[in-house]
Amino acid sequence: MSGQNVNVCDIGDDVKDVLKKFRFQKHTTNSALILKVNREKQALEVDEELENVELEELQDILPSHQPRFIVYSYKLEHSDGRTSFPMCFIFYTPRDAHMELQVMYAGTQRALAAAVGAPRLLEVREIDELTSEWLIEKLRK
Repeated sequence: MSGQNVNVCDIGDDVKDVLKKFRFQKHTTNSALILKVNREKQALEVDEELENVELEELQDILPSHQPRFIVYSYKLEHSDGRTSFPMCFIFYTPRDAHMELQVMYAGTQRALAAAVGAPRLLEVREIDELTSEWLIEKLRK
């Protein structure tokens, strides 16, 4: 063999339906959809769907040694008084995660980003970086 194929995980219709519903619902609070790779099935699946959740709370919810994809709708207050709910696609990949899992997540990232339709892809390596301040800084760029 001259090279290895990157295993891109299947994004099933059930996950696509949940993504579509999450994307088009009218959020009034910070909401998160957490997705994980099922290594045995080589498929993406919904891990958790959370309403009214701050990024800092996700630090306690996310596993410390396993990657996750997070689709996050964030309540952003603008200086002119407007409120918007930008959709963010966050790829959380801890440095000490199993290499095979990191490769599977990395190989699935682009296809999932297209399915999510979020304009920005943000990456986090350390769980404690996942804060509202970090997200606001990224959104203002």
